[in-house]
Amino acid sequence: MDMKAEIAAKAQQIEAVIASYLPKEEGYQKTVIEAMNYSVLAGGKRLRPMLMWETYRMFGGRSKVIEPFMAAIEMVHTYSLVHDDLPAMDNDEYRRGKKTTHAQYGEAMGILAGDGLLNYAFETAVKAFEIEPGNANIGKALQVLARKAGIYGMLGGQCVDVEAEGKPVAEERLEFIYRLKTGALLESAMLIGAILAGATKGEQRQVAQAAGELGLAFQIQDDILDVTSTTEILGKPVGSDEKNCKATWVTLRGIEGAKQDAERLCKQSVKRMDSLVVRNEFLANLMLELMRREK
Repeated sequence: MDMKAEIAAKAQQIEAVIASYLPKEEGYQKTVIEAMNYSVLAGGKRLRPMLMWETYRMFGGRSKVIEPFMAAIEMVHTYSLVHDDLPAMDNDEYRRGKKTTHAQYGEAMGILAGDGLLNYAFETAVKAFEIEPGNANIGKALQVLARKAGIYGMLGGQCVDVEAEGKPVAEERLEFIYRLKTGALLESAMLIGAILAGATKGEQRQVAQAAGELGLAFQIQDDILDVTSTTEILGKPVGSDEKNCKATWVTLRGIEGAKQDAERLCKQSVKRMDSLVVRNEFLANLMLELMRREK
């Protein structure tokens, strides 16, 4: 099986896990639940739960305790996209080739669906206690998920990003934005996998550093695709960074400079993971594949 086929097969397995944790569409609040499920099931690479799962397996994890966290992190990621697409933010009407949540259900319901997903993510994650009630690492994993999703992670990066619109941004500040806005959730995914599998503190530090580098590379690649790709391939409008007057790695370093930085960071991340005693060949190849992606 080639790498793309293997990724697709694993994504299907993850899709089934996520679907099993989605709320039932019933009750007076049915509309917001429909909007939540529409958002989560609108497609996507399932990269974050895949990185989490593979890191967990790399450190010897085999229990289903990882599954609530796999679903939860995808809910957190999806909520961020739902809010990112809103008129007050990027004002995008299409994502992954489908109407965005606010375009489909209205702006108010789009806001509520995002709020609902963030809350339900933690309702889902705590179900891990039902699988392994005595596992102290579940609490540690919850702490990581909460911190990396909040003001010291993704949300904090998004805030600085919004404030930087239409202004010149230094490379140091842009890297801060990227490491929080994009990198924090990737770091959360891999670190939770390591924690739940019982990795040592030293191993956790290595994983966190590797994931941070991967997250930065991933966002730089997004910047490149926003300039070089098409709406048909990406499934969302291209040129949105320019439209919103956002500084990007491409505007700072140029296309070639951005490509070189993304490749260097990705290889550095893989090398850091390879320095660990344990190995996961699929995970290493997945990390490299992220730099070859077209969407």
